[in-house]
Amino acid sequence: MKKIPAPSSAAELRSLIAPRSAAIRNRLMDFSQIPPSEYFYELVYCVLTPQSSAVNAEKVVRLLREQNFWHRDIDPEPILNRKDCYIRFHKTKARSLVMIKTQFSEVAGKLENGTSSALLREWLVKNVRGIGWKEASHFLRNIGHRDLAILDRHILKNLVRFRVMRRLPKTLTPKRYLLIEKRFQRFAREIGIPMDELDLLFWSTETGEILK
Repeated sequence: MKKIPAPSSAAELRSLIAPRSAAIRNRLMDFSQIPPSEYFYELVYCVLTPQSSAVNAEKVVRLLREQNFWHRDIDPEPILNRKDCYIRFHKTKARSLVMIKTQFSEVAGKLENGTSSALLREWLVKNVRGIGWKEASHFLRNIGHRDLAILDRHILKNLVRFRVMRRLPKTLTPKRYLLIEKRFQRFAREIGIPMDELDLLFWSTETGEILK
């Protein structure tokens, strides 16, 4: 027998999302309208964000754009290491960004061939340096794909809070990631709020902003 969310959980989430609903849906609409010409820097952003500030990642992307990183042979490491927009593990992430430049034409081809979101994510994880399950889900959501869980600490914390799972996982193996995602998807269906909207709701309650 499936576990039905407690009425208090559903009611609390509906009360939380009500004043944010329009902004959240508009944000998701923004993602669906990102042009393919922006995909490279969206991927760069998602490589930068793990264990680093989303605000700093945005700053770094802006600086890389200004230097035309995609089309010029420049070392991104000094930018990632700047004090005003520091990115953790900047050496490793800089190497990943350089490698992604060489792979991106293949990535773009995959994105254009009609492959399902789930298969695209799996391919990205297996083939693109610096991209794990969370980063691949984040990237695909940011370019308009839906119903993929971005299991960062904000989301996991709230999944425990609303009893989707009992405790925070010590590690996120691929098998565990997909299991938690299925539980999140089922919970979202049962309370009648799309998972993508819950994702942005949890982010906004934790950070005060509806970020990407």
